[in-house]
Amino acid sequence: MKMNNALLLAFVFGCATASVNPGMTFLVGLNGYHEEMQSLASRPERWPDRQRMAESLKTTYTVTLGGSKEFNRLVDIDLRRKEFLITLRETSVRPDRAKEMKDELDRINEDVNGLKEIVKGQVTQAVLRDQEQTQMIESIAIIGLVHLTLESFSTSSDRAGLSRPSTKVGPNVVTDLGGSLSTVRTSDGRTYRCSTLLVAERGAGIKCEAPGGN
Repeated sequence: MKMNNALLLAFVFGCATASVNPGMTFLVGLNGYHEEMQSLASRPERWPDRQRMAESLKTTYTVTLGGSKEFNRLVDIDLRRKEFLITLRETSVRPDRAKEMKDELDRINEDVNGLKEIVKGQVTQAVLRDQEQTQMIESIAIIGLVHLTLESFSTSSDRAGLSRPSTKVGPNVVTDLGGSLSTVRTSDGRTYRCSTLLVAERGAGIKCEAPGGN
């Protein structure tokens, strides 16, 4: 799922309908960022496109959830790490320079892990701040799905190898079923099935229902 400029502009100027949610709109942009970066991973000459993707993602966060210097820093060093990895993999690098780059990659990975946890907390606060009382389950789903996607910044993440990655949000468990589907299992044992809703040129939302639509 990708975030385009028209969608962002519509969100900025308040054209979205009630079904559009800031957290879900950010999640769509975050997923699009990782998908685009993966598609460009074998193209060293496409570094301007990777830079544009990084700046677009920072803009998406600012528009939907508010500014965050930690998130901006996370994206910046993730971009630097990607460029290092592409250079090491796709080009010929002197052994001494390769060692320098690998040492810096170790430092970047440590910074990413620290920043990632800070951003998770910021996203949680932003989503809960904007929620309506009748949307608690949806808010839990959004928080969990964003947290799972933020793990993609970590080199130690094994999410790609999981068929149904899940994470805890308080006492609740959010599971990403892939595509536009996810579930929330609450502490009382109820499981809600959630669907991502894309509103053309406006953003994204989410709807969660208990079994039987109750």
